[in-house]
Amino acid sequence: MIGDFLAAAYPWTKSLHVISVIAWMAGLFYLPRLFVYHAEQVGQDGETHVLFQTMEYKLLRVIMNPAMIATWIFGLMLVFTPGVVSWVVLWPWTKAAAVLAMTWFHHWLGKRRKDFAAGQNIRTGRIYRMMNEVPTVLLVIIVVSVIARPFS
Repeated sequence: MIGDFLAAAYPWTKSLHVISVIAWMAGLFYLPRLFVYHAEQVGQDGETHVLFQTMEYKLLRVIMNPAMIATWIFGLMLVFTPGVVSWVVLWPWTKAAAVLAMTWFHHWLGKRRKDFAAGQNIRTGRIYRMMNEVPTVLLVIIVVSVIARPFS
């Protein structure tokens, strides 16, 4: 019964999953960039610091968190749709590992936002620039795993 529902809903589930991923990725690319400017140009006090805190908070709480949750919900719906994923091949495992790493990165960013909010950021703009590459690498692994399936 649930399998029939998931199979019938597959095009919608996949569409909503892709939309959620795009929104989540936008935030994962933008928040570290805000941290670069916050660390290098703004400092940890003053009006601009408060403005950056507001932007960072709203990006994380209003866009990124709901997008991550929706990505997980629709992704799990796809996993449980009959015939979509075969766990006997390697590609779903590489994708799953990269998604878990992406989720870890999301939470790492959340902790860094709290550091800025508390006036306790100790990381440089260079660190945030380097960390800004993490979602790109993970995105490549995910897309190649799902589309090209070199690990089948």
